[in-house]
Amino acid sequence: MASISPIGSRETVAESLAGLSAEHRSWLTLLMENPTSDDLLLDGLHLYLDQASEARFLNALKLQQCGEWIGNAAPARLQIRLMEAAKSSQHSAYLAFREGLAKSGGLERAYPKANI
Repeated sequence: MASISPIGSRETVAESLAGLSAEHRSWLTLLMENPTSDDLLLDGLHLYLDQASEARFLNALKLQQCGEWIGNAAPARLQIRLMEAAKSSQHSAYLAFREGLAKSGGLERAYPKANI
């Protein structure tokens, strides 16, 4: 069985997350469907968050919306890794992304609390 190589680069993922147009969302959703693309997606996410943290102007609302969208769109296998990426820095850009990710409730849907 041949492995499918992901189409794109971490720069492409970062640009797609920054733009987040309908075309970018559909491409990112397609990328998230393929488990072999997980590392590429997370590398691009880290690049996007690093670029946002180095920008002269912090667009917290855009970062929150990106976190909320990706939290709603990502499959369960990515939810923990997304939260780890969001918690990897104390910068305000990461905090804004983490707030959107938490607001999406993706982690709770992927791993519901046990009824005790």
